[in-house]
Amino acid sequence: MTLSIEDATRFAQVFKGLVDGVSVAVLDKHQAVRLALTTMFAGGHLLLEDAPGTGKTALARAISATIDGTHSRIQFTPDLLPSDITGVNMFNQKTGEWVFHAGPVFAEIVLADEINRASPKTQSALLEVMEEAQVTVDGVRRPAPQPFMVIATQNPVEQAGTYPLPEAQLDRFLMKTSIGYPSRAAMIDVLDGSA
Repeated sequence: MTLSIEDATRFAQVFKGLVDGVSVAVLDKHQAVRLALTTMFAGGHLLLEDAPGTGKTALARAISATIDGTHSRIQFTPDLLPSDITGVNMFNQKTGEWVFHAGPVFAEIVLADEINRASPKTQSALLEVMEEAQVTVDGVRRPAPQPFMVIATQNPVEQAGTYPLPEAQLDRFLMKTSIGYPSRAAMIDVLDGSA
C-alpha cells in the first residue's frame, strides 16, 4: 500500500494535534509525548525510567483522553497477583454460572507503575498480554482492546525490593525513555496558574 502525499500530510496534522492535546497535560515535554504517541501508532509499548512526580500518570491519562479511549493504572507491589492484572472468574451463586470480572489490563492505555516491584510471575502476566494482545484465564482467551498500549514505569534496579526485568521481557517494549521534571519556566507557569 502506497501512502499518498495528501495522506502523509493529513497524518502529520493529526499527529501534531494529538501531541498538542497531550502536551496541555504534560507541560514542556513535547519530545516524550511524541515518542509515546509514536509507540502507540506503531502498536508497541513504552517503558519509562524516571523519578516519582514527573507526570507519568498524567501522560497516560492525557493520551487516553486525546484518543477518546479508556485508561487504567496498576500499582505493582510485591503482593500483586497475576489475577489482579488479568481478571478472574467468580462463581455467581444466584445464577449458578461463572462470571468473568475483567482486570485493569482491559483498557486501551494501561499505566503499569513500578513494574519491577512485583514478582516475576506477576510481571509475566502483563508481559503476556503485551506480546499476544490477549489474556487467557481458565483456558478462555479474551482479546485486548484496540488500540492497546502499556506505559510501564520502572524503579532503578539498585533500589531495595525490585525484580529486574530480564532481557526477554525488556524486548516487549518498543521504546524506553524518560520524561524528566518540567523546566523552571514551566514550573513557574504551573505555580502562576497560567498553564
